Amino acid sequence: MIELAGTLEALLFLSPDPLPASAFADAVGIEEDEAAEALSALAASFDADGRGLVLRELSGGWQLSSHPEAEEAARRLLAKPRTPPLTPAQAETLAIVAYLQPVSRPEIARIRGVNAESAAQTLIERGVIEEAGRSQFGAVLYRTTDLFLRLFGLQSVDELPDVTAWDPSPDVAANIRERLLRAGEARLGVPAAAAPAEGREAAAEPRSDEAASAHAAEGNEGEAAAEPEPAGETERPPAPVIPIA
Repeated sequence: MIELAGTLEALLFLSPDPLPASAFADAVGIEEDEAAEALSALAASFDADGRGLVLRELSGGWQLSSHPEAEEAARRLLAKPRTPPLTPAQAETLAIVAYLQPVSRPEIARIRGVNAESAAQTLIERGVIEEAGRSQFGAVLYRTTDLFLRLFGLQSVDELPDVTAWDPSPDVAANIRERLLRAGEARLGVPAAAAPAEGREAAAEPRSDEAASAHAAEGNEGEAAAEPEPAGETERPPAPVIPIA
């Protein structure tokens, strides 16, 4: 069990703005005078140990900051280009790969309803997904990487959140169910006539693409020619992807 100083250090790490001793006292459940004394002792210990962090009292509160002598190194580090956050399309694609891996790009496109080429390529460049062989139609399969597990704090993909705990609205659930059913039918080679009436027209084109890819895969290495995908990646808002029984 950590001592008071360790608890205060954790709270300081989590606080983006200076906080008064009273705020720390309330969080820990101690008197304000005791919190102020402990913060002063923690600041002194940082200085005595030659730490890279300093605890300062400014703007009426306490805040951690980097040591002034580390400024030059910090400037060099922060001057490097920073990786932008994932776009909704990339996050949606990553979720599909994480839960359905190994999965091909055409399958991702059928589930999302839009082209997945750009999103998949960006995720590969970032190192969170990788190729995992080819499907029976010659399409490249994708899976998550060890970097993905480290970034999300997972030991394995078995620790991914249970999607059944998510409670979508009836309209969202119906939309996701229909898209997943069409994707599953295409994966299993179910004829278009077997699809629900309202989904036949939409399902027919992806299945013809899948069939065409089976012939093109033998002599064409390029996946784009083998299995055409829907166009317009940014035209649809992101939709959660969950397996629905």
